[in-house]
Amino acid sequence: MSFPVPALLKLIEQEIKKQTFGSQPKSLYEPIRYIMSLGGKRLRPLLAMLSYSLYKNDPEKIVKYAITIEAFHNFTLLHDDIMDKAPLRRGKATVHEKWNVNTAILSGDVMLVKVYDQFLDLDGDVLKEVLRIFNQCAAEVCEGQQWDMEFETKTRVTEAQYIEMIRLKTAVLLGFSLELGALLANANSEERQALKEFGTNIGIGFQLRDDLLDVYADKNKFGKQVGGDILANKKTYLLIKAKEKAKGKDKQELEFWLNAKKFDKLKKIKAVTSLYNKLGIAPLTEGKIEEYFSKGFQNLDRLKDSPQKQQLIEFTQNLITRQS
Repeated sequence: MSFPVPALLKLIEQEIKKQTFGSQPKSLYEPIRYIMSLGGKRLRPLLAMLSYSLYKNDPEKIVKYAITIEAFHNFTLLHDDIMDKAPLRRGKATVHEKWNVNTAILSGDVMLVKVYDQFLDLDGDVLKEVLRIFNQCAAEVCEGQQWDMEFETKTRVTEAQYIEMIRLKTAVLLGFSLELGALLANANSEERQALKEFGTNIGIGFQLRDDLLDVYADKNKFGKQVGGDILANKKTYLLIKAKEKAKGKDKQELEFWLNAKKFDKLKKIKAVTSLYNKLGIAPLTEGKIEEYFSKGFQNLDRLKDSPQKQQLIEFTQNLITRQS
C-alpha cells in the first residue's frame, strides 16, 4: 500500500496542530506555535515519511518524529531571521518583529530542546543512532550558516567554497530527513547512505535553482523579490561564475555595480542580469543544477524498484520543475 503525498501531508499538519510544545510562560511558547503554523511545503517531514514508506506501510507511526525535523528547520529559520534582520517570513511578521529579539532567541532555544524530547521514546540503540546523525546534521547546519555570514565580507569566494556552504546550510537537512525515515524503518546502512546522499545532492540542486530563480523567475510567481540577491551582492553561484568569466569592460561594469553605494535598484538588477546573459551564466547554472539532480537520482539506483520508490522520484521531479 502506498500513501499518496496529500495523505502524508494531512498526517503532518494534524500532528503539528496537536503539538503545544509547552504552556507557560505563554510568551515563550506562543512564538513556537506561531512559526510552526505559518505553513511552508513541509518538505523535510514529507521526505522522511516517503523514505520510511519505501520499507513499511504504516507512516503514521513516525509522523511524530518527522515533524521534529520541521521543528528544527523552523528553529534555524527563527534564528536566521534575527541574524538577517528579516521583517517577513512566509508573508507574515517574523518572530523577532512580532515579539522581540530576546524572546525569539529563547523560543528558538527551547524549540531545539523540544526536538530532543520528541526522540526520547525511541528504543535505546535506535535513539543513540538517531541522536548521532541528528547532532552531526545540526552542527553542519550551523557551520553552513557561519560560512554564509563570513562570505558577506570576503572579496573572493570560490565555486567549491560556495557549494560546500550550501551543502552544509541547506542540503544536509534534506539528507538527514531521508536517512531518518530509513533508519526508523530498519533499512540497512547501505540504503540509508544512498537515501542520505540522494537528499544532499538534490538539496544542493534546489539551492542552485533558487539562486537562478532569484534572477530569472516570473515576479508574479516568485515568493520573494526578483533580483534580491543582485541588490545584496550575495555571492551566489551566478555571481561567482560571472566574476570568473568577466573580462575587460564587462569586468569593469560588474565591479562598478558591486561597489556602488547609491544606485537605482531596478537599474542595477537590469544591468547585472544583462551581464549574466552576455556571459552565459544561466545555462552554466542550469548545467550545474542538472549535475546535482542527476547525482541524486543515481543514488536511488542503489535501491530496489517499487511503487513507493517511484512515488519518491515523481515527488522530487515535481519539485525540480517548479518555477517559483
